[in-house]
Amino acid sequence: MRQFLITPSAGKRLISKALVLHPTVQKVLRKGTLVVIAGTTNGYVAEEILKSLQIPGFSKDHFFRGIILPPNKPVTSEGRMQDESKFPGDVVIVNGSWQRSKTIAEVVDSLKDGDVIIKGANALNLERKQAAVLVGHPKAGTIGLILPAVAGRRVKLIVAVGLEKRVNGDLYALAQELSEPSSSGYRLVPVMGEVFSELDAIKALTQADAKLLSAGGVYGAEGSYLLLVKGTKEQEAAAQKIIDSVANEPAFGTESERLK
Repeated sequence: MRQFLITPSAGKRLISKALVLHPTVQKVLRKGTLVVIAGTTNGYVAEEILKSLQIPGFSKDHFFRGIILPPNKPVTSEGRMQDESKFPGDVVIVNGSWQRSKTIAEVVDSLKDGDVIIKGANALNLERKQAAVLVGHPKAGTIGLILPAVAGRRVKLIVAVGLEKRVNGDLYALAQELSEPSSSGYRLVPVMGEVFSELDAIKALTQADAKLLSAGGVYGAEGSYLLLVKGTKEQEAAAQKIIDSVANEPAFGTESERLK
């Protein structure tokens, strides 16, 4: 058994390296439509996918709609921080070709069985394998757009979500509580899809099993988590190699300072 400390940014990179090799993603890149919905984790995912296709010109710097920031950072009621003109759109790839500047709103009605959407989440219940999205928009934002395609037309949804977003409790019960008329603030929408975290990434990339052992840190390790990885010597060595390759991933905040 080996233990590995992973920062949130390293976890995002780890998830993205695994998702680019995901059989469903590989299949839809050859034929079909893949939509990577804007978000901080998905910025890494889009980066890896476009790099695998040898398509230049993507930057994750403004690849988000709403984000969670420290209390001293001013944002709008929808969590926005950036100039709307800098938003590049979602990443829409049709038969391996990037349709630049397109958004999920422009393509969602054309999605069908066999197409794939990758979306992030704000809450992760590991025991129940549940993920949920915070909603500040009165029409439920992008999750409100994609649910008809996922539930109505069997479009595949993959939920890329890091372990730093883990919470206790049944997310469906939490969502019901936040939907009460007496509630205020964000709402919570559980999503039906394949939940894909760092634990799934390690399994997909190495076949080793990973468990969450502990969490926390300071001096740049805030939000980090210690993983226990168990497998054959070869599998553990493969986990060591891939985690070493992402270990020094810069914190997203250090890059996003350029957004000011």
